[in-house]
Amino acid sequence: MSLRFIPLLFAALLLSACGKSATDQASDQLTVRIGAAAPLTGPQAHLGKDNENGTRMAIEDANAKGISIGGRKVHFELVSEDDQADPKTATIVAQKLVDDNVSGVIGHLNSGTTIPAAKIYSDNGIPQISPSATAVAYTHQGFRTAFRVMANDAQQGHALGVYAVKNLGAKRIAVIDDRTAYGQGLADEFIRAATAAGAEIVSHEYTSDKSVDFTAVLTAVKAKQPDLLFYGGMDAQGGPMARQIRALSLNAKFMMGDGGRTPEFIKLAGDAAQSVYASLPGVPLEKMAGGTEFSRRYETEFKQPIQLYAPYCYDAVNVMIAAMQKANSTDPAKYLPTLANITHDGITAKIQFDGNGDLKGGAVTLYQVQQGQWQPLETIGGAATP
Repeated sequence: MSLRFIPLLFAALLLSACGKSATDQASDQLTVRIGAAAPLTGPQAHLGKDNENGTRMAIEDANAKGISIGGRKVHFELVSEDDQADPKTATIVAQKLVDDNVSGVIGHLNSGTTIPAAKIYSDNGIPQISPSATAVAYTHQGFRTAFRVMANDAQQGHALGVYAVKNLGAKRIAVIDDRTAYGQGLADEFIRAATAAGAEIVSHEYTSDKSVDFTAVLTAVKAKQPDLLFYGGMDAQGGPMARQIRALSLNAKFMMGDGGRTPEFIKLAGDAAQSVYASLPGVPLEKMAGGTEFSRRYETEFKQPIQLYAPYCYDAVNVMIAAMQKANSTDPAKYLPTLANITHDGITAKIQFDGNGDLKGGAVTLYQVQQGQWQPLETIGGAATP
């Protein structure tokens, strides 16, 4: 053999050895993509990032455990997309996640984005767990791939309506909603419960999830002299609305659902946040199993407090991974039946799903702003946390 061929032969053998090593290593590890979708830009970006952070924490924790499924070590990878809280964008994002071969999706945040995206995931057999979409319609479309890990708006709206009448003594109630699937759906459930409890709905007005000036609609409401005003919408509108309620000297208690129960609402409303009421599905964070420790870890890692749904995102990821482990497969078709019938002790609750994919026994907690902080008043329904 010519001496000039020896270096080439050595190089070929070295590359062959390296290639074999890389292949062996790759075969021992399975990368599983978990999709996430939420508004990461725009007025609700603070909520979307909160969702993304909670999802990321769960994935990092799972990877640190060195989980094996089907005889192979699994590395979970987050694929996060911005749906801009827009239904049309949400369907584009959903198809992108499907094309990216995700094994499951955590999201979307808003009911208005979750509902249309659900069909795309269903058509492709991809399990979807929303940590925050509360509209009843989401899990009532007949899609076996749709789940959520918190109480829905039938439960939340009922709790709010009854509390407004029985506990706050509201008799004349005005309602404003933002016409989104969430805001309208929650307002309708609130009206149903408040009316059944004996209150009169003296006004039902509408705005949008893009508005910032509510002077005209609040002036119309003031003329009806309500003793309580309920707003179905998010904190980006609820905060400015609270300020304008005070500026107009509208003498009525102000109440919102979970979309308003955020630190951001207090920031936007300023002094007008004092004494405002809101709800949040689930028990207070400090009463969740491991909730205080989760909050500490979250603030240490992300340098900010939890806004709303991060613990629910954390549980959504973990219940999905638990189903994969129990089914011994990351194939959506194989672990989906296991997910539908799973029992999982999460941070937020003991998670079990009913036939629609709703959380069994979901609790709802009422809060009030006192001295610049949301303080829990009463928890209604739900099973005990583990």
